[in-house]
Amino acid sequence: MYKLNSFTNSLTTYSRLKTHQIKVGDIVLGGNTPIRLQSMTTANTMNTAATVAETIRIYEAGADFVRITAPNIKEAKNLSVIKALLERQGFDIPLIADIHFTPNAAIEAARIVEKVRINPGNYADKKKFQQIEYTDSQYAAEIERIYERFAPLVKVCKQEGTAMRIGTNHGSLSDRIMSRYGDTAFGMVESALEFVRICQDLNYHDIVLSMKASNTQIMVQAYRLLVNKLMEEGRLIYPLHLGVTEAGEAEDGRIKSAVGIGTLLEDGLGDTVRVSLTEAPELEIPVCKKLVARYTNRENHQPISPIKIYPILPFQYHKRKSIAISNVGGKNVPVVVADLSGEEITTSTQLKNIGYIYDAALDKWKLSDQAADFIFVKKRLPFELPGTLKVIIAANVWLQNQHKNKSTATGELKYYPLVAAHQLINYNFKDNIHFITTENDVLSDSLAAHLSKNKKAILVIESKNTHRMPALRRLMVDLINKKINTPVIVKCNFTTDDVEQLMVDSGTDFGGLFIDGLGDGVWMTAPHHTIKLINETAFYILQATRTRISKTEYISCPSCGRTLFDLQETTAMIRAKTHHLKGVKIGIMGCIVNGPGEMADADYGYVGSGTDKITLYKGQEVVKKNIAAEGALDALVDLIKENGDWVEMI
Repeated sequence: MYKLNSFTNSLTTYSRLKTHQIKVGDIVLGGNTPIRLQSMTTANTMNTAATVAETIRIYEAGADFVRITAPNIKEAKNLSVIKALLERQGFDIPLIADIHFTPNAAIEAARIVEKVRINPGNYADKKKFQQIEYTDSQYAAEIERIYERFAPLVKVCKQEGTAMRIGTNHGSLSDRIMSRYGDTAFGMVESALEFVRICQDLNYHDIVLSMKASNTQIMVQAYRLLVNKLMEEGRLIYPLHLGVTEAGEAEDGRIKSAVGIGTLLEDGLGDTVRVSLTEAPELEIPVCKKLVARYTNRENHQPISPIKIYPILPFQYHKRKSIAISNVGGKNVPVVVADLSGEEITTSTQLKNIGYIYDAALDKWKLSDQAADFIFVKKRLPFELPGTLKVIIAANVWLQNQHKNKSTATGELKYYPLVAAHQLINYNFKDNIHFITTENDVLSDSLAAHLSKNKKAILVIESKNTHRMPALRRLMVDLINKKINTPVIVKCNFTTDDVEQLMVDSGTDFGGLFIDGLGDGVWMTAPHHTIKLINETAFYILQATRTRISKTEYISCPSCGRTLFDLQETTAMIRAKTHHLKGVKIGIMGCIVNGPGEMADADYGYVGSGTDKITLYKGQEVVKKNIAAEGALDALVDLIKENGDWVEMI
């Protein structure tokens, strides 16, 4: 396996990794140049007018490059018509041809556009979902076969000055790679490096690399591992294209993209980005801009204490070990704290926005799957609380009338004190659970001593550093290195009044920690937004990091010229019918190219297999093939019911 040499310039000081510079048309990519933005057309490539119009909209939204699918030689040749029409209208836009299975189409496109994208998993390799054991000699023979099929494209690109993205997708690793490495980050990296080695053997270096996945943990691990391996082998560090594939739509797509892309940008990785939304492609660019804009002048952030020993393996998920205190830490899922301190809470109906609905007629509480675990309030509430809800209040309030800290009905402790670390000396909580806040990036000696001996303390960490996520990570590293297993709730305040920016900022700052297993809870404040939105966003972030599942997950492709149905309309239709199925993952793919592979970890798949034809999957197995689109949603519901995953909507 890999040794941990490096994958970033610094874990505490923002510094963008300097990569090998290439040109895509007249635009320089990599090195110290700005992070470039891109999207992909959704119109059929043979519909020249629609593709041109869409390309212009994407470009005018702020994209540097536009990608167009070219699944066969006919579409590849039409790229010249598209390019000519763009130029006649005064648009000199670098175009990227997206190639999948057809080497001849790639060679044709390489003579026309500024960049071609190939996927090692299905370009000159085999993806038939077959498990085959390869001997070393058989494996070497396959590499030689790939060399022979791939080399002609490399030579044309070199001759024409065309750049190339070698884009590995987690869901479309070849049978050969899967047989030896499995669907791991390691397999993704090796899949790309096989093609990189061929390029380098032919002295071709106009390369961009990507490691895309719908699983944000795998995606982040693969990019880090790729850089680490390039460094380890002494190879050029080629520019990195960042993206979470099949991210979905609306808040799901934005938060999931921020979690994956933002985490890597925090590490200083990434030269070009695409946010893959199941929406009009031009709507992807504002999200890209918001992600990238976070790193303008980021170098000027407040200093963070350097890390001497980094105890976290960045290429595999391992949750930091913590003790369980009540429902926080240990093997519990991360908790969500809803901050209601800015509101005057007088009635139980006000808890509806955080997932608690009181039925007065039945005298019962109903809890949603996104019901907050704790609330923070200014004073004790004038009504009996739901059985699972716990309350955090300031320590001085908690000390007053301590008998009121318990439920009058059950006698269960419901209120817990919160105190700043520097005020601990003024309090003696004895054997009571208590919350301690700190904003430092390392533990003070007094706080470390308190946490080491006190097994009833829960730490709440926050930071005002511009480079916030690494500052919070630094404190988590200090806890690990000092062998303090106190559970930790991460608290972040967001001042933006823009909803999309809130999703980008929170997805990055929280996501970067939870992707690495650092954190036992989320405490999010945002004074310009409703508590309902804040609470939902916290749960969405945990779902995007795969650390707490609270709703249905949709792995839906962003659409392209291969798509065989209206993805936006279909996704909305499927969501309306299935959104209540907590923990179920449904893949919605526009064509067979992005079918069973890209939705690799979905429970069910809805895949376009022809005009008005849908194929349904259970996992990666075809269950119903080429059924009429008109009845496909009902058939999907029946399939979910047959497998015992359906519950009726309440």
